[in-house]
Amino acid sequence: MLLFLKGNCMSWFERLRETFIVDGNYKLLFEGLGNTLLITLAALAIGVVIGAAIAVLKYYAEGNPKLRLVNWICDTYTTVIRGIPVTVLLLIFYFVIIVSDNDGIVTAIIAFGINSGAYMAELIRSGINAVDRGQMEAARSLGMSKWQAMRTIIFPQAVKNILPAIGNECIALLKETSVAGYVTVVDLTRAANLIRTNTGDAINPLVLLALIYLALVILMTKLLSILEKRLQKSGKH
Repeated sequence: MLLFLKGNCMSWFERLRETFIVDGNYKLLFEGLGNTLLITLAALAIGVVIGAAIAVLKYYAEGNPKLRLVNWICDTYTTVIRGIPVTVLLLIFYFVIIVSDNDGIVTAIIAFGINSGAYMAELIRSGINAVDRGQMEAARSLGMSKWQAMRTIIFPQAVKNILPAIGNECIALLKETSVAGYVTVVDLTRAANLIRTNTGDAINPLVLLALIYLALVILMTKLLSILEKRLQKSGKH
């Protein structure tokens, strides 16, 4: 029995060596990991900027007839982008809007960033609306402009209120990037699939892929938890 288990264990390690080491396929995984993290972080930055801008614009446009067109444009953006599957949006950007010889990474960053921006806009807007409007009035009575009050009082509180939701959006964005392979990007998923095709080993690359994504999600969750606790402590002082 022990010999049988030892034999199976050695056979499994040999299979891992053949799949990832012998032909240097592990390099594909590192390349895929780097591209996945790059796309996720860059798209997240774009999404936060777009989302914050739209949320603030909608806050000022509410009840202001002069900004009715701005409000309509923001509503149209969030409705259209959230109504299109992210894979379809990615393909539209790659084959229709950004037609170039790039490797797809720039296109993926833009497409995922614009997609994330629509969701971030609603999250941030809900956080802003959750802050008591009396605080804006109090800040204005102290001589602050609307922008100063928004930047120093309203927006920081809004971020604290919605941080868990933003964390969920970050995790969702990380997993959404797994379709970047549709536009020739060697992300984690495409790297694992290439290894599977090249070696004929389906189990080990796909299981390792799942474990890497799981580890990334756990790490992101832990980092967000630490950030949330620090923000709560800073709010008590």
